[in-house]
Amino acid sequence: MERSLRAARVATYVYFVLYGTLLGTWVVHIPVIEERVGISHATLGGLLVVLGLGAFAGMRVAGPLTDRLGTRVVVPAGGVLCGATLFLPGLADDPWTLAAALLVFGLCNGCLDVSMNAHAVHVEKAYGRPVMSGFHATFSVGGVLAALAGAGAASAGLRPAAGMAAMGAVGVVVALAAARALLPAAPAVEDTGSAHGIATSPVAGGGDTRGRVWLLAVLALMVMLCEGAANDWSALHMKDVMGASAGTAAFAYGTFAAAMTVGRLLADPFAARFGPPAILRLGAAVAAVGITLVVLAPWLWAVFTGWALFGLGLSGCVPQLFSAAGHADPSAAGANVSRVAGLGYVGMLAGPAVIGWLTHLVALDHAFVLLALLCVTTAVGARVLRADPVPVRRGEEPADRARERETAASSH
Repeated sequence: MERSLRAARVATYVYFVLYGTLLGTWVVHIPVIEERVGISHATLGGLLVVLGLGAFAGMRVAGPLTDRLGTRVVVPAGGVLCGATLFLPGLADDPWTLAAALLVFGLCNGCLDVSMNAHAVHVEKAYGRPVMSGFHATFSVGGVLAALAGAGAASAGLRPAAGMAAMGAVGVVVALAAARALLPAAPAVEDTGSAHGIATSPVAGGGDTRGRVWLLAVLALMVMLCEGAANDWSALHMKDVMGASAGTAAFAYGTFAAAMTVGRLLADPFAARFGPPAILRLGAAVAAVGITLVVLAPWLWAVFTGWALFGLGLSGCVPQLFSAAGHADPSAAGANVSRVAGLGYVGMLAGPAVIGWLTHLVALDHAFVLLALLCVTTAVGARVLRADPVPVRRGEEPADRARERETAASSH
């Protein structure tokens, strides 16, 4: 069992890297495709909303489908579909065909996103300790791979469709190859038990689980709205408000993204020791301090510090919310993750637009006050989570605990 569980965890890492790589391949080709199609930045912004709507629809479909068919079926299917449709935007020659291509690609992305997160919940439950943040950290690795592959394709003179098709084909092979290692179904659990502080019913109090899952979704919307705003406005803030050069300003987003990655790599051990509510509460509070420093600090180094704190604080929040949704009802993990991920994705898309609208009323740095308020609200709302331990498989110890016991026994 331990070997198969370890293989399932590795396979989950593979799918997160795969997702980041396929999505990143589209991102690095955006400038070339925009020029090929002949559209403005404003039109491109509208088309990116179409991509988001497709992803949202895919999430809503994939959640219940994952619960019905199992992650071993839906996860590789999502990976194959993402790889198979990646080349479509590269073929577009007008805004309408690009919109259709992005809608289809977004739909497939949503399917993979929700199903692999649902499988990550099952792996986390079987391990008996937090591992979700580590999965989300590897998504960033995929973005790096996509950037390297995109640079290589450009140097080789490949057209966008050819380069994207090649990467998509690799994605299809990887998705199929990793499928056998996935868990066949959610692990069977007892109603009570102990396993290193993951919540089985991570929403506090009694009552309707679906209603509480929607509360988690609202928190995800606020957190991911902050993340989306940082993605699109951090560099512009450094350039327009702080007067930094374009090269220096680019490091603002880099600082934020690097801090996000490091935070996610470190979040799981802290969640195991202090519990998911503490990670969400402390993370949101640190993010609030960070964005406040961005707003108020008069020095570049202090603003960079603020973006780093903002990324570090936000890093562990989304994984805890996804994990909580999946553990709220193991029989409906896919559907619950799709609700939280779907509404969170709406926040990710809305973040840049909301800040943009606010800049018509106030200065850009003052618009960031909204992000601070959302972080404070999230910190207060962390009480929605609770640190009840996740139950283990019937008749078995958590994998890590069993390994520790065997090591101690052999040493004697």
